[in-house]
Amino acid sequence: MRDLGSVTGSWRRTAAGAGLQDTAGDVLPTIFAEMSALAARTGAINLGQGFPDEDGPAAVLEEARRAIADGVNQYPPGRGIPELRRAIADHQRHWYGLSPDPDRDVLVTAGATEALSAALLALTDGPADEVVVFEPFYDSYAACVALAGARLVRVRLHRTATGFAPDPDELTAAVTDRTRIILVNDPHNPTGAVFSRELQQQIVALAHRHDTLIITDEVYEHLRFDSDHVPIASLPGAWERTLTVSSGGKTFSTTGWKIGWISGPAPLIEAVLAVKQFLTYVNGAPFQPAIATGLRLPDEYFVQIATAMRAKSDVLATGLGGAGFDVIPSHGTYFTVADAAPLGATEAAAFCRSLPGRAGVVAIPLTAFVTPEHRGEYATLVRFAACKRIEVLQDAAARLAGLARP
Repeated sequence: MRDLGSVTGSWRRTAAGAGLQDTAGDVLPTIFAEMSALAARTGAINLGQGFPDEDGPAAVLEEARRAIADGVNQYPPGRGIPELRRAIADHQRHWYGLSPDPDRDVLVTAGATEALSAALLALTDGPADEVVVFEPFYDSYAACVALAGARLVRVRLHRTATGFAPDPDELTAAVTDRTRIILVNDPHNPTGAVFSRELQQQIVALAHRHDTLIITDEVYEHLRFDSDHVPIASLPGAWERTLTVSSGGKTFSTTGWKIGWISGPAPLIEAVLAVKQFLTYVNGAPFQPAIATGLRLPDEYFVQIATAMRAKSDVLATGLGGAGFDVIPSHGTYFTVADAAPLGATEAAAFCRSLPGRAGVVAIPLTAFVTPEHRGEYATLVRFAACKRIEVLQDAAARLAGLARP
């Protein structure tokens, strides 16, 4: 029998790369699982994990029911059903002026996370390749890069008066001829930042200078508060080296359906498909026509969800400010980051673990999205999710107000 230590080496390296191992080498639960369990155990309001507590549009849900009743319950085509691929291409054309070929430039995936995983596995080739990410970052990025055997290079998003942004000089220094991929998340989870046009242009220029690919995670594309979303792929000179990832989960409040997609030049999509077909192969047959229905909803729907999320974000920010937090402006996504230092916090994880008992609310420490050597800069910052009903956010604000009382 083979030695189990050698058999498990790969997943242990991946867990270590994602920060999911303790010093004894045991795999730890993610902070999201820990805090969601704490919310369930204590009855606290869960503003930690980013999932909405309302259903998506009725037309989308009804189309899923109809598809199930009509027998759309077996394997769909490997690239995704043609109806959904056409809807994705039409949606990008309508909103962003992009013209992907639905038969060659679009691939349906098991959520955005699979699209990112398959792309990183397909387009990197071991430790000689570097992947530049913006830190703090969605936790699966480090795990996917570790699975691919590539090297993670972090560019920190620094706190500013208006949110978070990288230092342009630090970004320039991070991207070199060893860089294989610049991985962009815009709008940005967990900070709620939106990348400026100048930053997007700098990324494209660096990609050209160093012959680098760009992968953009744009799952919050329709949840920007201040302006319309501009995909990097739509900038001059960007399309031929950019893969754009999105999904229906955040846009249509269907996070459990896991219907995502990736689009870009056909040769890059072919490379991603070569890996993706050995991951899930296909998924979500009856949900694919439903997401296609969603993508064809009138423009008013997409305007309304951004307006509604901004209103929720404002309610949350007002409540956090009233509780004594120093609130950092959010420009999109589900999330608002606040500094708990004015409340006496010195370490965000400990503060978050105490918060359900103190106020009946669950949040996530921003340090969960940061590598250990950079945690000091984010030591007292906490992420709250605004993707809940207004009355739930108002209840959470009332509970948190107790923190400000002597």
